[in-house]
Amino acid sequence: MTDLPTRRSRRLAEVSRAREAAAAPATVAIDLRAPAPVPEIVTGRRRGRSTPEGTRVMGILNVTPDSFSDGGLHLAVDAALEHARHLVAAGADLVDVGGESTRPGAERVPVDVEQQRVLPVVQQLASEGIAVSVDTMNASTAERAVELGAVIVNDVSGGLVDPDMSRVVAETGVGFVVMHWRGHSDRMYRNAEYTHAVEEVRREVELRVAELIVLGVRQEQVVIDPGLGFAKRGQQNWEILAGYERFASIGLPVLVAASRKRFLDGVGSTAGAPPVERDLATAAISLLAAERGAWGVRVHDPAPTRAVLDVWDAWRAARS
Repeated sequence: MTDLPTRRSRRLAEVSRAREAAAAPATVAIDLRAPAPVPEIVTGRRRGRSTPEGTRVMGILNVTPDSFSDGGLHLAVDAALEHARHLVAAGADLVDVGGESTRPGAERVPVDVEQQRVLPVVQQLASEGIAVSVDTMNASTAERAVELGAVIVNDVSGGLVDPDMSRVVAETGVGFVVMHWRGHSDRMYRNAEYTHAVEEVRREVELRVAELIVLGVRQEQVVIDPGLGFAKRGQQNWEILAGYERFASIGLPVLVAASRKRFLDGVGSTAGAPPVERDLATAAISLLAAERGAWGVRVHDPAPTRAVLDVWDAWRAARS
């Protein structure tokens, strides 16, 4: 049995060490590893263009059976790859590959099904030197896609669905498209209530970006997307577009994703016509967005958008 003086001396030594530790300056663990470089498609020049500020064209590749415009057309891997190459030939600077529909009313897809759809496509396109974005709300899908060569994660929830998404983006250094989001597609219109749509959406996007930065995502990784069509009804989308400068004033690159969406029905085309008939209206929005300095536009058919952007480039070049 330990005698009382020995126990007392040990206790005094413990107290002394505790006091010394409390008096010592606090130390902070610092990660000395260099941060992963942000891909040039996010921060640098758009492919084939001489100006770094040129608007990028993101071609949409839905590897899904139920997307609102082209569901089922590119579900097979070979069909998806063929369409992706067509997108690039038609003028896309990068291809956005998604395996889960976010059309109004769509239900969630199991993660393993999503990965079976998108990962083989991402891997092959990246191996061909095509810049690839992965359209996903699932951190595990994003992480695996980046390992296979994706350079951007396009998350319509802005990282709200999967709390691990911020870690994946922070650790990999990829570009991260942060969209304004108020709930999943099967119930998002219940949340389409705004007093002032532009200011409320802007504030929510700015807050989400601030949260991501606290979680370790670097500002230079982030592209913001005001989320046209997501928890927004017809006229609200036009208000968001008309208020573009308010989103640009956040100081981050902006992606405009209007392609073939319902609010374009009857604008420049016959009301009730198939979504593909909305490509001219989409191209017009692409031009207006580019004139205002948009980082990128997300489109189903790059050809008309590329045509109007090339005309605009030629016009600007003649004035310089």
